Amino acid sequence: MHKTDQPAFPAGFLWGTAISAHQSEGNNVNSDAWLCENVTPSVYVAPSLDACDSYHRFEEDIAIAADLGLNCYRVGIEWARIEPEPGCFSSAELDRYRQLLEACHARGLAPMVTYNHFTVPRWFAARGGFEVADGADLFANFAERATARLGDLISYATTFNEANIQRLISMVFQTDKRQAAMLAACAKASGSERFSSLLFADAAKTEPVLVDAHRKATAAIKASAGDFPVGLTLTMQDVQGVGENNLSEHVIQALYGPWLDEAANSDFIGVQTYTRVLIGPAGRLDPPADAEMTAAGYEFYPQALGGTIRFAAQRTGRPVFVTENGIATNDDARRIAYIDAAVSEVQDCLAEGIDVRSYIHWSLLDNFEWTSGYGQHFGLVEVDFNTFKRTPKPSALHLGAIAMKGK
Repeated sequence: MHKTDQPAFPAGFLWGTAISAHQSEGNNVNSDAWLCENVTPSVYVAPSLDACDSYHRFEEDIAIAADLGLNCYRVGIEWARIEPEPGCFSSAELDRYRQLLEACHARGLAPMVTYNHFTVPRWFAARGGFEVADGADLFANFAERATARLGDLISYATTFNEANIQRLISMVFQTDKRQAAMLAACAKASGSERFSSLLFADAAKTEPVLVDAHRKATAAIKASAGDFPVGLTLTMQDVQGVGENNLSEHVIQALYGPWLDEAANSDFIGVQTYTRVLIGPAGRLDPPADAEMTAAGYEFYPQALGGTIRFAAQRTGRPVFVTENGIATNDDARRIAYIDAAVSEVQDCLAEGIDVRSYIHWSLLDNFEWTSGYGQHFGLVEVDFNTFKRTPKPSALHLGAIAMKGK
């Protein structure tokens, strides 16, 4: 009998799916990402445009997740919509997010809210973003205002999605000269001398401010309405050392920097894992020659999740929430296989006594995957980007069946 058929999950375990605001809502015109997508030159292969139109269809998306048998919905709120100009907070946009959270509760889904999923208001980027020290105070003020309106409906929250994403980008991707040209075009379009977009900013400049922003936003959220855990999510690769004198610990330090300590002082750590990296004495190694590769270009290795859960628990001592895990593929049978193997890893960790409290799959929908546009399909649900028709894939029903058995 497959391990996913065994009732090995604790009461209250969260089975969910994740979605972000910019990647699914569409027409996020006041954000830095929207401008980056639409200037020339741009490193984005396509603009987000309407995305999945989840801005208008959030009730349908929530109903799909609930009908699958899930009990958690991880969703972002978009700062650029809520505060489109400095100090101008939109009651209408806050009301719409309130309606979204109410819809989650009505369908039995505990909402986990992400306050920042990479995007910021265009005005914030044009003043220097998180490269400017008082950017932390502006973010905390947004978090306080949003929580005052929404907090009584939030079940769990995280400040930043993948707070260490800049470290991963600098390790994995070569600097694209077009990035500087794109940001210069954004600055010109904004009538500013600078434009700092989080995904393309210098971590050395932004990280101290981001740490301060996380701390101040956490305090602001906790001082406002509602009473819910506030965590921090990190992009976590299963770093595997190969051979003597390998540099795995050096890579771990480079990947996480101060963020493991910040997570250790949060209510929980959100683990976001897709694959592993192999590290030898000279640095990163290529995947094995016979390795299966996903459509996103990295190794098919769902077993990575077990490694990062153990690492997160050991290094932070905090409850572990799997807040993202998934695969880019056009072969849904491989997504099913990935889910089975990943959930099996969660069960193993639970059996070892690790405090794991969720499995949240990325993502509910095939959506906008940042600079890759619409070519990579992570979704449990197919989206027709002309009609916006949603069609659950067999993997969606499969995960739902696992969730129903695991409740």
